[in-house]
Amino acid sequence: MRSFSMLAAVSLAALTAPAIAQAHEGHATTEEAQVKTYTAQQFFESTSYGVGSPSGFNFSPDGKYVLVNSDATGVFNAYRISVAGGEPVPLTTSSTNATFGASFFPDDSRVLFTADEGGDELNHLFVMHKDGTITDLTPGEKVKAGFAGWHADGKTFYVITNERDSAAFDLYAYDAATYERSRVFTNEGGFSISDVSPDGRWVALSKALSSANSDLYVADLSAAGAEPKLMTPHEGNVSYGAYTFTRDSAALIYATNEHGEFSQAWRYDLASGEKSSVVEADWDVAFLQYSPTGRYRVSAINEDALTAVTILDQTSGETVTLDGLPEGSLGSIRFDPAETRIAFTLTSDTSPTDIYVADLASGAATRLTKALNPAIDEDDLVTATVARFPSYDGLEIPGILYRPRGASAASPAPAVVLVHGGPGGQSTRGYSAMIQHLVNNGYAVYAINNRGSSGYGKTFFHMDDKRHGDVDLKDVIASKGFLQGLDWVADDRIAVMGGSYGGYMTAAALAFHPEVFDAGINIFGVTNWVRTLKSIPPWWGSFRDALYDEMGDPANDEERHRAISPLFHAGKITKPMLVVQGANDPRVLQVESDELVAAVRASGVPVEYVLFPDEGHGFRRRENRITASEAYLKFLDEHIGR
Repeated sequence: MRSFSMLAAVSLAALTAPAIAQAHEGHATTEEAQVKTYTAQQFFESTSYGVGSPSGFNFSPDGKYVLVNSDATGVFNAYRISVAGGEPVPLTTSSTNATFGASFFPDDSRVLFTADEGGDELNHLFVMHKDGTITDLTPGEKVKAGFAGWHADGKTFYVITNERDSAAFDLYAYDAATYERSRVFTNEGGFSISDVSPDGRWVALSKALSSANSDLYVADLSAAGAEPKLMTPHEGNVSYGAYTFTRDSAALIYATNEHGEFSQAWRYDLASGEKSSVVEADWDVAFLQYSPTGRYRVSAINEDALTAVTILDQTSGETVTLDGLPEGSLGSIRFDPAETRIAFTLTSDTSPTDIYVADLASGAATRLTKALNPAIDEDDLVTATVARFPSYDGLEIPGILYRPRGASAASPAPAVVLVHGGPGGQSTRGYSAMIQHLVNNGYAVYAINNRGSSGYGKTFFHMDDKRHGDVDLKDVIASKGFLQGLDWVADDRIAVMGGSYGGYMTAAALAFHPEVFDAGINIFGVTNWVRTLKSIPPWWGSFRDALYDEMGDPANDEERHRAISPLFHAGKITKPMLVVQGANDPRVLQVESDELVAAVRASGVPVEYVLFPDEGHGFRRRENRITASEAYLKFLDEHIGR
């Protein structure tokens, strides 16, 4: 697991060869020249939508409503929306803390939802009663909790919480009528709880051994005191993960890269221990799930930074075809209680995520929401392409390229190299208000997937292990040459930008390669690895060894961590920098940004600092996202121009 990742982008439509070629052409049409430009406020006045937990009941018991999450008010809250259409109805009304619906109750109008305080990531699980009153089901000062699914009978739901031990999540079973609970699994082995079988008998557990090696266990909750059983004995480095239990609770469907470069879906029979292949592809199987009875199997492939979803009717052997949908990517597929309809999300490069419902028999789909701000003409926005280049050592590096309309050899656009979070994240196709705002205002954006990124096989993924700030950074540096080779890019006006690990890469590029980029935007990036690796939140306990294996143990590798930390080399930074930080960030502490800003200012280099007192790792309040994007554009306009 790569623990410093930002929120992952949604993957979308496939790349064609002509799309790659178009990145190198230099032309502008009259239509492109007339594109309207929009403000950050207009982009972020679009609405963000999502659906409830994949392990929850996302349709109301009568099948008439879908549980969705939306930031329509500027702060995320839970809503219900009719499958017949109409405006979403708010279920929670927080004006401060991002709040997310997890599940309807299976037999009545109660709702489970989660919320933290100001982005501190200490989520609690709450229940909203029929009368609208709210109860915190996981109270405590430093408690982090989450919803873990329902028993098939609908009378019990499961919750994980670290209240017993801040570094370990235990599993509790809650009575759906009384909320009385019992601890059904005490996590004393450094496990991560992955899934609970529908019959409540089995729990799937994962355990990271290193950044490249892990194991899966199953524990029999019906046998008091039974030790977890290792289901993945192996030699060498193999990564495993749990997708889901089958609906009859007879098997666990799991992920493994044991058989090649990519993660495949395999079945483990709980009675016999036999294993068999379920879904194989030349890309990672991103997820796999079943409908309530198991009739339908949903699987998704992460295919070159896009997600391809298949819905298989296992009774007929036929694939479900959905009609009337625009080009885009499906996700978050949820079934109604009768398995006659699904709700799902659909997004594209030029349109934010919307909620749809579809009839499984006919395939007819209906759009329930319109997320894009009606003040924005979607035709003014830009479809991305996948573009690759040979890096400093000849290794092919992929990335997502956005070309502003009107950019040409005669009118080249300034450019931004955007580095994703991680380490080990992936930039994918899909809508980003931040990116579209920059592109619409004249900036080319190249979202690089440097070595160490996920999605391109385990060899590529591990190429940067204990070489962070070196080989991955060299890819970022080399990407400037790629952009300079495009005749529609202004080769003397190229900046670097990123958040979380990408923010670190930005600061590292400015410190260790000070003459390459013309400016940099560091969004809550690590600047002092010595401190950061020692201040890992306790609830990451089960992943700490794997992170240390990848990044290096601070007890032994402090010298290398100091050598790659921009803070200790801030005097080398000569190019302007913008730093943006959330004060409540538990992953990259505010002090990381405070100290870097002070050090760069002491050298007389232009540096701007935007600090949000009510945000954590990632900005969830609309007003703050607008402020941040306005700051990005203003900074770029000032230092690399349009």
